[in-house]
Amino acid sequence: MTESPSSSRIEDIKEFYDILACIEGRVRGCRTLAKCDGRMTWPDRGVYFFFEANEQRSLSGKGARVVRVGAHAVRNNSQTTLWDRLRQHCDSTRSGGGNHRSSVFRKLIGEALAKRGDCQFPESWNKKLKDAEKETGVGSSEIRSKELELEKLVSSYIGKMPFLWLNVPDDPGPNSKRAFIERNAIALLCNAQQTDDTDKASESWLGRYSEQPKVRNSGLWNRDYVDKDYDPKFLIDMKILLQDLK
Repeated sequence: MTESPSSSRIEDIKEFYDILACIEGRVRGCRTLAKCDGRMTWPDRGVYFFFEANEQRSLSGKGARVVRVGAHAVRNNSQTTLWDRLRQHCDSTRSGGGNHRSSVFRKLIGEALAKRGDCQFPESWNKKLKDAEKETGVGSSEIRSKELELEKLVSSYIGKMPFLWLNVPDDPGPNSKRAFIERNAIALLCNAQQTDDTDKASESWLGRYSEQPKVRNSGLWNRDYVDKDYDPKFLIDMKILLQDLK
């Protein structure tokens, strides 16, 4: 028998999505990476939230559910901008591919697409490039050539996923508000440690094909923080930052 969700957690999830709705209004709607470039207006630093086709909220209300939370510049002295990080998730080169070794998000999506049977899974996908070169005895260009079909599929898939972003302009580092919001949003939305089915993934969700238990069980394209408790104070931080969003 499915237990009722914690009233405090369900209310916090509702508040989280209310904040995202306000963000969506401020930035004039979600964007998709397939239609974005670096010439568009982006804050230097922020946290981003991806949605996915056919993935809907259930017990927390109506609308699309978040399937990926991410941040950047969470290491001291990092110079990475928000657009730098977003581009790594769907950086379509002239070949139409990308680089999954620079994005765990890409790596996870690729694994699931191949497991679902969308294309053959390259043996080198989960290996560092230097390790793959040693094991196969071939150069990096040939390895990437064999990975290109899946890279293209990943770019196409992620490129269609709507996303929102919140400007979080503090200094880089693990104690930044970006890191705080990222880890607590993931922990809040994750169903892995819950006894209820709040906003659970649909039966057709691509993540159900993932070889990563943390992805399958959480309903998120995240591995870090899915087994942690959340601090609801991150919602206060989000609301304060929302006031400065234009």
